[in-house]
Amino acid sequence: MPDHMNLIDMGGSFSLTFGCGELPADVAIFAAGHEPNGYFWEGVVEYLDGSLASQVELDSEAGSFYARGDRALLGQLSELLEAYLDSPEMIARLIRQAETSGFEFDD
Repeated sequence: MPDHMNLIDMGGSFSLTFGCGELPADVAIFAAGHEPNGYFWEGVVEYLDGSLASQVELDSEAGSFYARGDRALLGQLSELLEAYLDSPEMIARLIRQAETSGFEFDD
């Protein structure tokens, strides 16, 4: 599990969380005109893998990303997001691709 993320066992139900606003990717998110909040990261998940997004419960807030679901699915979600959290270059590229395709982030 990456340092930024926490996978929490809530008695058989699992949640994946990470704080927003102090991630390495934030500088690129701000530069692209977005807010690096939980809602933005939900959009990243939806853009990258809509099928996975539909299989977990996304319930983020401004200061944190929060997803509930099956442990295996949350593991996939963690792997999907890990590199983007740490790379301003990767998230900047993703934002450009998403916006070029017409995707709108709800941040």
